[in-house]
Amino acid sequence: MTTLLVCSGGGHLQQMWTLRPRLPIGDVTFVTFDTPQSRSLLAGEDVVYVPYAAPRDLAVAVRIGRTANDLLRTGKYDRVVSTGASVAVSFMVPARARGITCHYVESAARADGPSLSGKLVSRIPGVNTYSQYPAWAGGRWHYSGSILDGFRPGPDLPDAPAVPRKVVVTLGTIAPYGFRRAVEKLLEVLPADAEVLWQTGETDLSGLPVDGKHSIPSADLSAAAREADLVVGHSGTGSGLLAMAEGKCAVLLPRRLVHGEHVDDHQVQIAAELDRRGVAIACEVDALDAEVLRRAMARTVEVVPDPPVFQLLRDGGS
Repeated sequence: MTTLLVCSGGGHLQQMWTLRPRLPIGDVTFVTFDTPQSRSLLAGEDVVYVPYAAPRDLAVAVRIGRTANDLLRTGKYDRVVSTGASVAVSFMVPARARGITCHYVESAARADGPSLSGKLVSRIPGVNTYSQYPAWAGGRWHYSGSILDGFRPGPDLPDAPAVPRKVVVTLGTIAPYGFRRAVEKLLEVLPADAEVLWQTGETDLSGLPVDGKHSIPSADLSAAAREADLVVGHSGTGSGLLAMAEGKCAVLLPRRLVHGEHVDDHQVQIAAELDRRGVAIACEVDALDAEVLRRAMARTVEVVPDPPVFQLLRDGGS
């Protein structure tokens, strides 16, 4: 039998990829969106691609539910594990109707309570739900650890550059939200002669001297981060995880609801948590300056060898 690992793209997929080695399961099939990130990250894996669903896009969630029904009726799958978002609901409703074990791991971006998808999933009878923060675990929500436990601060670099020469900027690909504020601020604070790789997603770049790429394959983005002096990202979990995996202490800029940059202000939470752990620097866009960049370049991050197993509950939860 095979486990379905179901998630949206971007940070949700990066979390699933990071969590996978810690899950006590055997054969897996990934279910996610078809993007350069997923094509690169999941090369060689068994993958089923589903249509992209923007946040709170009910019509596409229903279409994904039909794909879920087709997969689940084959009888090949005995477990569904998801790191969100709405695609989890699309799969777990029909999965539980068939008596299939389901596990929903809320995003590490949600430090003070579940997302909308998490709230919906927690109402499905028999779904096991997990918080990555013990502070709000309890009731339906169980704590089995966090993907962030796989990283820790490394030694400072005594010979860190004073100014960045090679920079990776990664702003995610979540549609339909751009992050032009961040690009404009970075153009002010980065050296004019710096070599910058811009992954800008949905951001409107009209009139800006930026050669932005909507998305970049994971392998290419990771390789660029490895060689860079500095990584700057929106405060998405995926951007933080990618930088940490390459030993970089990223500067994370939260998208803000008031500027129409996301559905809410949850990016503030993950930025604050990574900053608290010493593995990233949280910074509001307006506060970004050369000193913040210098501090980030002087820090490193280490991957924790053999992080603890992420223990799954029995069918039906606690």
